[in-house]
Amino acid sequence: MFSNLKRVITLTLLASAAGSVLAAPAPVSDLSGSNAASTRSSSNDVQRLEKMLETRNRVQIRMQQQVDEMALEISELRGQLEKNNYDMQQMLKRQRELFIELDKVRGQVSAAPAAAISDNITNESPQGTYSTNANEQTAYQNAVDLILKERDYNGAIAAFQKFQTDFPDSTFAPNSHYWLGQLYFAKKQDKEAVKSFAAVVSYKDSNKRADALVKLGDIASRNNNAAQAKKYYQQVVNEYPDSASAKLAKEHL
Repeated sequence: MFSNLKRVITLTLLASAAGSVLAAPAPVSDLSGSNAASTRSSSNDVQRLEKMLETRNRVQIRMQQQVDEMALEISELRGQLEKNNYDMQQMLKRQRELFIELDKVRGQVSAAPAAAISDNITNESPQGTYSTNANEQTAYQNAVDLILKERDYNGAIAAFQKFQTDFPDSTFAPNSHYWLGQLYFAKKQDKEAVKSFAAVVSYKDSNKRADALVKLGDIASRNNNAAQAKKYYQQVVNEYPDSASAKLAKEHL
């Protein structure tokens, strides 16, 4: 009986403890604090996104500016290239005209004494003008025009001589020596022609060098120096084997 009583008391105590546990209030989380933290986190994310967008926009603007600048530079370069091509074509055209004109002068020399040709040239056209204040390219073109437009060959000789004095380091220097040599050659002033063509030969990169060597051979041949003429012709064949000048030189060998 005592055992049963002890058991009842124990069960009563356990029931009471369980009731107190069940009656205890459940813990309540701090929702307001959690919401505030979440709001701050969202705000930071938005700010980061805004900064990223601003950075991207700045990068895009800079890239667009660079693209625009490159497009402008390409346009300018294209325009300069077209101008250079045009100038080159004009120069080639003028040189072809010079060859034709000088061939006419050589034909006149073959048909009459040199002195008479000199007098005819002087009488047929007025002396050309040569401006000492002209820039390099204009000065060269003025000398060329004395041949092509004025037919003033004596004036052209004086103009090319002055050009060489005024612009000794000009890119046109080899050409000026070459055309001066052609004028002397046409008038059979061989000593002066040799000096001019020899000056051209000294310019290793001149596109007139091969023809100048042929002309030196022609002058030597004209003065009955066959050995010297052969030397010049052979030099052209050796140094410029595939050129038109070499083909011409071979005809004299």
